[in-house]
Amino acid sequence: MNRHMKKHQSGFTLIEIAIVMVIIGLLLGGVLKGQEMINSAKVRSLNNKMDGITAAWFAFQDRYRAIPGDMINANTQIAGVTAAQVGDSGGTVNSNAERGFAWVHLSAAGFLSGSYNGAAAVSNFNCPIVTCPNNGFGQGMLLTFDNMATANAGQNAAELLTGDQIPVGIVAELDRKIDDGLTNSGSIRAATAGGAQAACVAAPNYDVAAQNTDCGLAARVL
Repeated sequence: MNRHMKKHQSGFTLIEIAIVMVIIGLLLGGVLKGQEMINSAKVRSLNNKMDGITAAWFAFQDRYRAIPGDMINANTQIAGVTAAQVGDSGGTVNSNAERGFAWVHLSAAGFLSGSYNGAAAVSNFNCPIVTCPNNGFGQGMLLTFDNMATANAGQNAAELLTGDQIPVGIVAELDRKIDDGLTNSGSIRAATAGGAQAACVAAPNYDVAAQNTDCGLAARVL
């Protein structure tokens, strides 16, 4: 009798196994859904940052009839801007100094929150966040007059660079959300330089399967 009971109690029944599988499925589904929500929040946050900077760029020009960073008399027109933090009024933000001044001008004029040190910012995707706004991934965003957007070689324009260290999935989703989703067309494009950008692109698409975490975008703001 005891031997029979022990044999009967060994292992799991099909119903028990089914219940366990259902629980595992629910847990995995919850994890995946949670990750999807986190990624969506990161995309929205980056989108909002880009929208805010673009709006500030145009609002500044509307108020001062000058380009932030390039404004030659910014120190006499905007409280908080020093005589050493003015541009040359050449019509573009095309020097390392002016790229750093741009954020000082925008924040001092009240168009952007935050405080920036006004240091020179090289036209790439590695601006420190004490000089440029944080893209949410630990790298600074940059305003410049350049051709960093893919397929725009020789066609310089005012550009907003997102900075790098952004996962390719976030970059691809943002492009799909606000543009055409392609790396080499539209107003949002993959970057031509900075970090491991080549591994982020399988032109004309983003190489999401590669799961590269060091990607960036260049947005044409004009």
